[in-house]
Formats: sequence, C-alpha cells, structure tokens
Amino acid sequence: MAVSRDGLWFEPLTPTAYLDRAAAAHGERIAVIDGERRWTYAQLHERCRKLAGGLAPLAGGRPVAVLAPNTHVSLEAHFAVPWAGAALVAVNTRLAAEEVAYILEHSEAAVLIHDPVFDELVADVLRRLRRPPRCIRADDAYEELIASAEPAAHTPADECALLSINYTSGTTGRPKGVMYHHRGAALQALAVVGHTGMSPSSVHLWTLPMFHCNGWCFPWAVTAAAATHVCLPRVEPANVWRLIREERVTHLSAAPTVLSMLAYADEAGDGLTGHTVRVTTGGAPPAPALLRRMGELGFQVTHLYGLTETYGPAMLCDWRPEWDGLDAPMRARLAARQGVGTRAAVTPRVIGPGGRDVPADGVTTGEVAVRGNTVMLGYFKDPQATAEAAPDGWLRTGDVGVRHPDGYIELRDRSKDVIISGGENIASIEVEQVIMDHPAVREAAVIAIPDERWGETPAAYVHLHAGASATAQDIIEHVRGRLAHFKAPKTVFFEELPKNTTGKVQKQLLRERARGLPPLS
Repeated sequence: MAVSRDGLWFEPLTPTAYLDRAAAAHGERIAVIDGERRWTYAQLHERCRKLAGGLAPLAGGRPVAVLAPNTHVSLEAHFAVPWAGAALVAVNTRLAAEEVAYILEHSEAAVLIHDPVFDELVADVLRRLRRPPRCIRADDAYEELIASAEPAAHTPADECALLSINYTSGTTGRPKGVMYHHRGAALQALAVVGHTGMSPSSVHLWTLPMFHCNGWCFPWAVTAAAATHVCLPRVEPANVWRLIREERVTHLSAAPTVLSMLAYADEAGDGLTGHTVRVTTGGAPPAPALLRRMGELGFQVTHLYGLTETYGPAMLCDWRPEWDGLDAPMRARLAARQGVGTRAAVTPRVIGPGGRDVPADGVTTGEVAVRGNTVMLGYFKDPQATAEAAPDGWLRTGDVGVRHPDGYIELRDRSKDVIISGGENIASIEVEQVIMDHPAVREAAVIAIPDERWGETPAAYVHLHAGASATAQDIIEHVRGRLAHFKAPKTVFFEELPKNTTGKVQKQLLRERARGLPPLS
C-alpha cells in the first residue's frame, strides 16, 4: 500500500515485492528447480499468489507455520504467507514433537503446512495440542488449494509490521519467538545480494535450511536477483557435488560442518572445473584449515556472523583486495574473523565495562553488541526478555570479542552457554533440565566439547543420587525421548560437580576436565 509524503508516493519496503519484480522482468526464466520440477518466475509468482488466496481465509490473520525441508513448499511459503496477511513461522525440522507443539501453541498458529515425510511427527504434535491448527499436507491437498484459490497479495501499510516469527532456544531453555519485520527482511535481502554478487545468471543451491532465520533471508535475496533457486531436501555430499556440477551452481550457504563434509568427500575430486562457487558460511567460526581447503577446490568463502535476532548475518568478513598478496595461512586467518557490519546498515560494537567501546587493539575483550535495520522487533509475547536483550537500544549478543586496528571484530569466547553443533544452537540449560528429570539424577551440567565433524557437541556431567545407578546410554536415551536427537549429549561423565563459594557450578573446570578424561559409563 503506497503512502504519500509531501505529495510523493512511497511503497513500504517488503521482501515479497521482489517476486513481483522478478516475474515482471524475468518471467520466462527458470526460478525454481526442485528435483524434476521446474517453474519460471511467472509460474512461481502465480503459485504464490494463489496459495496466499487459499491461506488467507484459513489463517484469518494468525500465523501460518511450515514444517518442510528445502523444497518448493518452503520457498513458496516465504512469499505466500505474508501475502495472505499472516506471519510465517518456519519450524526447525530437527525438533522433537514436544518442541514443535510448544512453538505452534506459543505462536498461536492457525495453519500448519507440512511435508508428508513428517506425518508421524505431526500426528504426535497434534495429540499434544488443545487447539491444533488446520493442517495442510504438502501433496495433492496443497496443490488443490493452489489450483482452486483466487490470487491474493496483501501488502503491509507499515513496513515495520510483523513478517515472521523465528524460534530460537537462546539460553533460557524455552524457545523464544524472534519477530522480524518487512523492512528488515527487505534490506537484509538486498544486502545479501550485494555482498554475494548475485545476478540473474546466478544459481543458488539450498544447502542452508530455510527454517534458519528464514534462510538468512536468501529466499527473498535470490529472488531479488532473479537468480535460480535449486532446492535440496537433504544435504548429502554426493548429491551436492552432482548438483553443483550439473546445474552450474554459483552460490550456496552452509555451516562450517557442511563445508567440511563437502571438502573431504570422495566426490570432491580435484574440485571445480571452469567456474567458482561463492559460499557464505556462519553458525560457528570456520577453521582456517577448512577455508584453505575450500579455496583449493575452487570455492570462494565469506564468513558471516549473526544471530536469529539479527535476521541472520549482522557482520561479515568483507574481503579487502590488498589481502590477496598475503600468504595462504594469513589469508585464511583474516578470513576467519567475524568482520564488519553488513550493507543493511548494521553497526557493531565491542563494549567493555561501563558501556564504552574497547580499544581497537585486537587484545582487549568486551561483549559484542549491534544496532541497525536488521535487529528484531522483539521477542513474541515477552517484553521483559526484549528489554533485557537491548537495554539501551544496542542488542547484546552474549559473545565476547575484540576489535582489531583495521576495525574488524573477532570472537574470543561465548559468554552464554550455548552449544553450536553443526550450525544448530543448543541451550545447555534446556538439556540440563531434561537430564535432571531422570529419577536417578541429582544434578547435571552440560558443556560443549570439540568434535571433528560437528564443530562441537554436548557433553553432560551427571551427579547421581546416593544409591542410584544409570549408564551413559540411559541418560542419552532419556534426553532423546524429550528433545531433538542432536541436542542429546554424545558423552556423559559421572561425578560430583565442582562449585564456587556461592554454589554455582564451575563449567570452566568441567571443560578442562573434559579435555583430559575418558567418558565413564
């Protein structure tokens, strides 16, 4: 809805407008490749508008949740749900039924679109809900809804209106609903296009889950560039390499663990021939050795840093041409830094005691904080947590870092006890609470330990009740019964927990012990 200011008309910023533009300017070009299915931008535009028309009366303005892998369904939802006048809730496909049920209930979702591969999970979820949403199975029912609906395209009068709700564990144990607005997503998408150099000739492979911060806003960014989306429901190295070569993929995004899988897969061979793939990676700092290996294979990797609260990337290691002449180890070392604010006008700081910026000496540490267009509206139905996250307008990330003399920021540690395993955030408190529900457990503490494949994985220190017994497998299976399997500890130590004089568990001591102790069972 256009607004007038002093006689001039302006359109509110919204990322869905990029599909309007792509259909108008590049309608006959391929927009989506999903297995054997292919749609042009004109066809994608029509499908999304008709899906919006079908969803609008079902949602009634309430959120629409989507539980699907990286298929055309997830992609279409990023345009159709906002056009239906609803907020999109893209659900993590790796969560357990209890967690999905909480998200649906907390978000007050009116509709759930789900892929058939999640039929059993959805059935379990619905049994847990007092007011289950209307379910649309992404099969013939989904296609019939599109075919029978009249096109619709709701546009917000306020560009800061709610666009989507993304759930993240944070450190409180219960997921928080991070609210995105249209303006932030629109600007993030444009920033991503600029930073990655996408154009209508680009081909983007979906190795990053679209449920992660709305795929770091790439569903809208790839469309803004009128590039081609190549959907990929499962990340399997052989299939990724096949698609890269057959579809001439030019761009992809993934956590460092996925890049490691690709870099050392048998299918990697001698790498790429005749073209370069531009890669954005985030979720955990990539190892310099991995960056060197990816470079040898023909991948140009850019390291991103961000949070769910910042629409994904808030900073990136913006490469400087003067670094090209440095030796390979130094280039990899520089590329592993978190970097500077994105073109979406994000300003990062490293704040020391008293709220002042630390010296840019590469040594003095402080907490990383950010402010800008791509910082969340707040936490859904949690104003107190919102106020605590940004007490002075600067979002506190909980990460400890330094600022180098060239202005680039580098992380040193995480002040929050969040474990990042394979790019997924795991709240240690959440896992601890589940472990302590085991009848044999008196106390528990969960920490991260290094893992060659996943970057890091959860390890649990467990103190049993006197006379009680439990094995490591008992604890692991207990957690798997309540939470997603990736959140379960891979290693369990049984011993009394070290505490300071105030009774707080000294997790740093546990981390030191974990590096020198074998697991006990």
